Amino acid sequence: MIVSPTGFSGLYILEPKVFEDPRGYFMETYNQKVLRDFDVKHTFVQDNQSSSRKGVLRGMHFQNSPYAQTKLIRVLRGTILDIVVDLRRNEDTFSRTFAVELSHENKKQLLVPKGFAHGFAVLSDQAEVFYKCDQFYNPIADGGINFLDPALEINGILPSLEFILSDKDKKLPLLHELESTKFEKWE
Repeated sequence: MIVSPTGFSGLYILEPKVFEDPRGYFMETYNQKVLRDFDVKHTFVQDNQSSSRKGVLRGMHFQNSPYAQTKLIRVLRGTILDIVVDLRRNEDTFSRTFAVELSHENKKQLLVPKGFAHGFAVLSDQAEVFYKCDQFYNPIADGGINFLDPALEINGILPSLEFILSDKDKKLPLLHELESTKFEKWE
């Protein structure tokens, strides 16, 4: 597995080695030992999967401390633009956005540490997204930022599509409207 830093502390792109033959392919999608070489020490406790059609925007979501989640995201079918925003005030990358295309074809994964808001835009006709979490979901810790907040500069990286957002995501606050005390500590 190739582990590539992104310029954001703890945020990595993972590319599995794929072994193909006439039967199909095999790949190792997670290896705790390999990730420990990068000081990544998570124990995943919950798996989630979503299916969405072209133009769906899901996000930008996070869990407040002490229920913050590290996520390992991959695409089982289709293509997405996976997007994160660093909410860790003590980092030089605070409020900066990072995006990477994940697909069933490129088989890339994104390891998103605690302290990031996460979302994605579906680029293919249909996409199935699978992700592992190191903390159980807790509805009282649910948080988010409006995907279309101009301060996030996401609009400049999104393709021209008619986007579909949930009612919940449409009502999320802008970054500057969040209470900073809710995400100063991501332990």
